Amino acid sequence: MPDSNSAGDAQLAAFRRSIDNIDAALIHILAERFRITQAVGEYKAANALPPADPGREQKQIARLRKLAEEAHLDPEFSEKFLRFIIDEVIRHHERARGS
Repeated sequence: MPDSNSAGDAQLAAFRRSIDNIDAALIHILAERFRITQAVGEYKAANALPPADPGREQKQIARLRKLAEEAHLDPEFSEKFLRFIIDEVIRHHERARGS
């Protein structure tokens, strides 16, 4: 019979593998999201549209806060995370507009 410490280490390793897989998926999802938002930025620049859309941002934040609550994720955290992404997207759109 294995001692409880090695069983715990195996369980911890399994948890960590799952976390690593999720982290990899998040990176790929973010990369895809930024590929799309880059195309949006180029479209906005070509059509003289502003880099930011505060109305859409507010709707997205409200929608994702609701989703976070339904998923039992802290809505404050989800809003901070989304705000970080939105700010980065706007920065990219401003850069596309300037080039």
